[in-house]
Amino acid sequence: MTRVAVIGANGRMGSTSVQAIEDSADLEVVARIDVGDDLAAITEAGAHVALVFSTPDVALDHVRWCVEHGIHAVVGTSGFDDARVASVRELGAEHPGIGVLVVPNFSIGAVLMMKFAEVAAPFFESVEVIEMHHPDKVDAPSGTATRTAELIAAAREAAGSAPLPDATTDDPDGARGAKVAGVPVHAVRARGFIASQEVVLGDTGEILSLRHDSSTRESFMPGVLTALRWVSEHPGVTVGLDVALDL
Repeated sequence: MTRVAVIGANGRMGSTSVQAIEDSADLEVVARIDVGDDLAAITEAGAHVALVFSTPDVALDHVRWCVEHGIHAVVGTSGFDDARVASVRELGAEHPGIGVLVVPNFSIGAVLMMKFAEVAAPFFESVEVIEMHHPDKVDAPSGTATRTAELIAAAREAAGSAPLPDATTDDPDGARGAKVAGVPVHAVRARGFIASQEVVLGDTGEILSLRHDSSTRESFMPGVLTALRWVSEHPGVTVGLDVALDL
């Protein structure tokens, strides 16, 4: 039985994860941490793994605390960027037996969509990412969109693809979106969405659209459980659920 501490346990993803863990046969929640709680409760409860869903401003501190105290960590906080990952890698070198898995998106369907986009990107002249979330989300673009753009850019670079064509010279309001690794990313925030993303790939005479929608947070739970089961057997810092899924 793997003993799990959930940091950010009262949040939307945290509370849903607590229920999923408690419903599983091989995982159990031994500590629920939220704002104002002492992280020492994690070690006092004998947790093996921490699931981190705290807010972006404190998530790095929480992950570092876990590593320093010998606790494996699965990081689900959105916006856990390259600088934060690099900081954890540096610390992890001093704690080589500890695993940290940073997951931009726990949906297995979304991970597959990202993989398909990575495979398809070098075959098309144009590619853009549109991500759609609820208006309570505090960061933009989403971690999933950022990761997707990075995978697309790396695949195109490896294939020797030409730069994306774009004749736009006048865009004072930023209508063309943000550029992530050179890939345009557009963020929609509207009530009714949970988490959706579309990758649009275009070439002369054809468009390929890859889209994934999550309509409930329960859709992320198979990925959460997979990550928790995987991380303790894989020391070091890993980014992406695709690795745990052997993609």
